[in-house]
Amino acid sequence: MSFQEEEIIVLIDEDDNEIEFEIIEIFETTDDNKYAFLLPSDEEEESIIMKIILDEDGEEILVEIEDDLEWEEVIQAWEDYISELEEE
Repeated sequence: MSFQEEEIIVLIDEDDNEIEFEIIEIFETTDDNKYAFLLPSDEEEESIIMKIILDEDGEEILVEIEDDLEWEEVIQAWEDYISELEEE
């Protein structure tokens, strides 16, 4: 499976609740890692960014960003991406 923008996905939170998200954007950092910006269907939930990696079968999966340095790089890449869009 390959993730696509505008795709609706369901994630499970720490309390085993299903939360629906729409993939708004897929973007890359300078080191070619891919990330997805997810907007929740429920307005009470927060938007999130998750890393896209390949599992052992070569399928794309979403994982949390746990490293603080990586998180800072992702935020910078997201801000750069948005700036580029605004300039167009």
